[in-house]
Amino acid sequence: MIYPTVDQLSGGKFNRYEVVVGVAKCARLVTDEYVEMKEKAQKLIDTQSEKASIASLIDPEYKDQKAVKIAVGRIIDGRYKLVRTSDKK
Repeated sequence: MIYPTVDQLSGGKFNRYEVVVGVAKCARLVTDEYVEMKEKAQKLIDTQSEKASIASLIDPEYKDQKAVKIAVGRIIDGRYKLVRTSDKK
């Protein structure tokens, strides 16, 4: 069984397709955050005389999990919310 279920992610408001699209969009945001964090870490390393690893400067959440798993966790925690585009008005 996959945890969390589609019903848990959507609260019964969305179908599977809408949940998948929503999770994919959230995962893209997570990936963008990771890329931005990695670029900042690289710039910091380039400007410092002491060498540190990029991995030590990146949030462990991004290093240890896939973007989709992070996105699902954030939806369950309430940090991200699924909405229909018609509901955004």
